Amino acid sequence: MPFSERIPHPFKTDAIRVYAPDAEGVYGISNAREWIFIGQTDSIQKAHLAHLENASVSLMKWKPTGFVYELCSGDFRSARQDRLVQEYEPTCNRSAGRRL
Repeated sequence: MPFSERIPHPFKTDAIRVYAPDAEGVYGISNAREWIFIGQTDSIQKAHLAHLENASVSLMKWKPTGFVYELCSGDFRSARQDRLVQEYEPTCNRSAGRRL
C-alpha cells in the first residue's frame, strides 16, 4: 500500500519546519526521478533537518527534492517502513542494505 500522502512537500529547511511534524512516523524522500530513502523516526521534522545538515549522508548525493510522511507509532512503524521499502525499492535503502 503506497504512502497515504501523495503530493510531496519541498525538501528544504523552511518547508520541513512548516510541513514535517515533530512526531513519530515513517517518511519517504524522493527526487524527480526516484525514491531515494524511506525511514522511520521518533521525530519526522528532526530527521529531515538532520539529513539536510549532514551533506555527507549518502541520500544527499541523490539531490532530494521532496518528502512525504505518515504518522504511526510502535511496532507498526517498523513494519510500515519495511512494507514501503519493499514496495518502492528506494535507492539508498537498497545500496546501504540498512536504514540510515
